[in-house]
Amino acid sequence: MTRDLPTHLSRADRPAQLLVAEDDQRLLASLADLLRGAGHTVTAALGGPAACEALDNQDFDLALLDLHMPEIDGYEVMAHAQDIQPHCGVIVISGESTFTSVSRALRRGALDYVKKPFAPDELLETVRNVLGQRSLIRDHAKVQHRLKKSEALHRYLVNSSPDIVFVLDKAGRICFINNKVNSLLGYTPTDLIGEHFGRLLDEQDITRGTYALQDASVSADNPRTLEVRMKTRGSRRANRHFEVTAFPIDPDTWPHTNDPEERAIGQRARIYGTARDVTERKEAEAFINFQAYHDLLTRLPNRALFKDRLNLAITQARRNSQKLAVMFLDLDRFKVINDTLGHAMGDRLLQAVTRRLEECLRRGDTLSRFGGDEFTLLLPAIHGKEDARQIANKLIRALQPPFQLGDHEVFVGISIGIAVFPDAGDSLDQLIQNADIAMYHVKGKGKGDYRFYSDTMSIDTANRLSLERDLRLALDRDELRVHYQPQVCANTNRIVGLEALVRWQHPERGLLYPPDFLPLAEETKLIDDLSERVLAKACHQVGQWIHDGHDDLRLAVNLSPIQVEHPRFVHTLMEQLRTYQFPPHNLEIEITENVIMNDLEQISQKLRELADYGVRIAIDDFGTGYSSLNYLHRLPIHTLKVDQSFIRGIRNSEDGACIVNAIVAMAHGLKLEIVAEGVETDAQLCYLRQLGCHQVQGFFYGPAQPAEFIRRSLGRDRLAQNVTAV
Repeated sequence: MTRDLPTHLSRADRPAQLLVAEDDQRLLASLADLLRGAGHTVTAALGGPAACEALDNQDFDLALLDLHMPEIDGYEVMAHAQDIQPHCGVIVISGESTFTSVSRALRRGALDYVKKPFAPDELLETVRNVLGQRSLIRDHAKVQHRLKKSEALHRYLVNSSPDIVFVLDKAGRICFINNKVNSLLGYTPTDLIGEHFGRLLDEQDITRGTYALQDASVSADNPRTLEVRMKTRGSRRANRHFEVTAFPIDPDTWPHTNDPEERAIGQRARIYGTARDVTERKEAEAFINFQAYHDLLTRLPNRALFKDRLNLAITQARRNSQKLAVMFLDLDRFKVINDTLGHAMGDRLLQAVTRRLEECLRRGDTLSRFGGDEFTLLLPAIHGKEDARQIANKLIRALQPPFQLGDHEVFVGISIGIAVFPDAGDSLDQLIQNADIAMYHVKGKGKGDYRFYSDTMSIDTANRLSLERDLRLALDRDELRVHYQPQVCANTNRIVGLEALVRWQHPERGLLYPPDFLPLAEETKLIDDLSERVLAKACHQVGQWIHDGHDDLRLAVNLSPIQVEHPRFVHTLMEQLRTYQFPPHNLEIEITENVIMNDLEQISQKLRELADYGVRIAIDDFGTGYSSLNYLHRLPIHTLKVDQSFIRGIRNSEDGACIVNAIVAMAHGLKLEIVAEGVETDAQLCYLRQLGCHQVQGFFYGPAQPAEFIRRSLGRDRLAQNVTAV
């Protein structure tokens, strides 16, 4: 069934007639309004059946179809349109972007493909382009029709064709070629007359192209159609893709003409053909294929392509009795940098990390972006663990130098889990999962390292999942407890401060201490909720004691690196203090040296802001980290906490005593207070007093205790000594 346009109104003189088919009512209405606003006449069809009915009853210039619709899908609608309205063009609008779906749509006659969600300007531009193309095609058809009626227009029309038109002799030499070859490939017709057609073909397509044109089975009813690449003139222009259609010429049917040149061509002509430029379509197909199997930000293979290559590598390893390794890589501190500097800087960092990692790889290795800041690495055909160990060390060293992101110099590390085939798994999923498990064990041990998977890790992982579930329930059930360890004046034995320490009253395992669950809390991002709960309890309780007359009582709290590195750390902490009405000058936060040195610029700014509010800053475990005098001098630090490992050196007459001497002397010179941790004996206390150490804490005065015990201790002038350690 075909319909002719009204004689008084041509297609060029009226708005384009568009059909929009979509099974989502809201999206259908939105699309229709957008296209009407651009001046088109739109018929909206809700679903495939409605679209087919509209095609039966109305003439359209262009149809915009969703692929996945119930009852009748987009492919069936396209087939129906081609049967009754072959002149109607089709644009596919779909959320499906796999190469198979797109390629199938293009083969079925779709002129373009727009992926949901789409930008309105992009859609309108696509519609304009396709309508323009359809107009050219219709014009070309008219030209072909007129060619039969007017021999005088022959050469003009051929040369005006949007395709290259050519005629070959029996040997494949060019007898005629139209002017389109100049605009598409840069040659003039006179350059090519008498030359073999193969001169135009890309070297890789010469054999295939010339053989196809000489195939004896080619006839007027069975023309040869093939896609080839043609060479452009000059090295600056890339070769282009063409769809060539050719069929033989019967010399007896060549039209008689008075033009000697045309008579000569007719005597030699044996093949007539057209070459349509399909470069844009081929590039679109290549891009869609690349998009389906690569990460567009880093240009690395994505998860799907990585799994394909890993499956192939496993098959080859089994056949050749070889080993291979799968690495799971996770960037350390990426989230902090991304949150602080923004996603644009985070993307630049991922690209810079990718370049450094690629420099460490061997030929044949596959690095992929698995998602977010996670990467996977396939090392095929290795001899053993030592090969994987060398690569892992190279990767870690490659990321140690800082990255320059604009005006910011940032550091990012990497944690690597390794699973070796077949020892750590003999299937794709096992290898990836076990490498992931090994990577999380690295995270739990301090990051910035690598570990090979072992069977015991699976047991640890099962326990970890159980403990994670219980920890989430603990927050809901209020099972967390706060104990306080007194910080005592070394000379008067009076309590001057309390360090808040979290305990977990587990319903089955009893009282759990921080090393049992805090690493898991940081890994699972529960540390923020846990810390907020502990701070609330401590501020409430210690705040009461302050208001009851202990005006100078100091509350010391430990903060995790995740908390301190968060961009809104200062704002969040001060909001909490205001909520609990806790005096800022009675709070002392304890952080480690490593937290400061990880990002000295950002952490320095945060500490200065806190100091301006009156909050005191203490360096915990001093002497076990960077111990940089530079940051001690530059930052608003009030207290150094000497690590208990050095205090034990006093008892054993080890070098630790010399370290304590040096730390105390340095603190006096910098006018900082000193708190000695882990004091257990009278001898240690006497030694520290002689050095001029201001405060001590440890089992000499007792372990951390619940609030009720501390409340009674605060009522006494002096704290009792030699409390039995727990």
